Amino acid sequence: MDLSGRKLFIANRGEIAVRINRAAKSLGMTVAQGYSEADGDMLAVRLADQAVEIGPPHATKSYLDIVRVVEAAKSAGADAVHPGYGFLSENAEFAAAVEAAGMIFVGPSAETIARMGDKAKAREAAEAAGVPIAPGSDGRVETVEDAIEAAKGIGYPLMIKAAAGGGGRGIRVADNDDDLKRLVPQARSEAEAAFGDGGLYLERMIAHARHVEVQILGDGQSAVHLFERECSLQRRRQKVWEEAPAACLPQATRERICAVSVRLAEAVGYRGAGTLEYLYDPERDAFYFMEMNTRIQVEHPVTEMVTGADLVAEMIRIAFGEPLRFEQSGIALSGHAIEVRVNAEDPASNFMPFPGVAQKMRVPENVRFDTMLYEGYAIPPFYDSLIGKLIVHGSSREEALQKLREALAEMEIEGLKTTLPLYRALADDPDVQADNTTTKFLEAWLETNAIKAA
Repeated sequence: MDLSGRKLFIANRGEIAVRINRAAKSLGMTVAQGYSEADGDMLAVRLADQAVEIGPPHATKSYLDIVRVVEAAKSAGADAVHPGYGFLSENAEFAAAVEAAGMIFVGPSAETIARMGDKAKAREAAEAAGVPIAPGSDGRVETVEDAIEAAKGIGYPLMIKAAAGGGGRGIRVADNDDDLKRLVPQARSEAEAAFGDGGLYLERMIAHARHVEVQILGDGQSAVHLFERECSLQRRRQKVWEEAPAACLPQATRERICAVSVRLAEAVGYRGAGTLEYLYDPERDAFYFMEMNTRIQVEHPVTEMVTGADLVAEMIRIAFGEPLRFEQSGIALSGHAIEVRVNAEDPASNFMPFPGVAQKMRVPENVRFDTMLYEGYAIPPFYDSLIGKLIVHGSSREEALQKLREALAEMEIEGLKTTLPLYRALADDPDVQADNTTTKFLEAWLETNAIKAA
């Protein structure tokens, strides 16, 4: 498909905006970059063919304002809008507004986003498609009384989640009815404030769980998987270290989890790149569907490294009506990849955000570094602290770990406090090296391991 002469508007910022820019230009497209008043000198603006200011620094008046973003894209003469991740990427109203304005939304339909973005509805869709789900509430929970009644059939401990939420934010753990009485009102209030929807759902907590997710691509008719990732190393339920494939999975389980993921994607007529997230219980060799992310994910590069696919370019092709270019039999795993998220935070001071000026940077050769940084760039204090992602690839997990250690030893970003020291320590940890981790590992590790300042 020839997309030269077509224009893509990027409704995002930071490293993912740079990533989308490069994918679009590889397809011959012209790129228009949306930006807030605080982001006029970001790398994505410098790389774009055209830049359009959306609004003030605060995201609610720029990157999260549907009317302003759509107007900016229209004023740029865009044919399509890519939402990236975060912000409006999983907002069905935004997807519908883009299409109503005569532009293409690079992602699934608004209907699919609404269905799979609501965790309770997504669980129902998964169950209908024969995908294993953890014991949980039957639909949404609106009151404390609903929660206590649902808990009788689920069992404790259980997680309270926002039905419309995502990214691990706002999850609470209840061990008994008294906890529910205290936590449900808090969760409802937070969900309403964060997502405009106070609906909740409950899910049994799996002890010693690992976080495994399957990458899929669909064209609305058929779907394929690009194998799985593991993202068990998390802090406050936010992923910090991701790998592909998941070394913890037996081959038969890998085949099963990937197959049911394709089945669910096809059942909902999925279009674009999406990820199905699971909890894996290694003691029982069982996996349970958690949610579907209807967008490109931060950690997509590890999948690209082990499959050779350009997921962002494929999203764009599919959005413009091109059918899947892959047969499942033609997608194979090659080696092992690891990604660490580099944040402008001080891990020696409880991960305090550290906006500042990136001065001299040294990035090792033979690694991938997806970043928003350039020397002299001042990081604005209004947004997420992610500034880049360091990705390595090896023929085996052991080789990838060794390459990661070498890259971390060389890498420097002067002028900023970053999370690089955390990853240097983790890469040397015997449990991490032995792949002996769970979703609870990192927080316990941080309680007993001091991280030296960068």
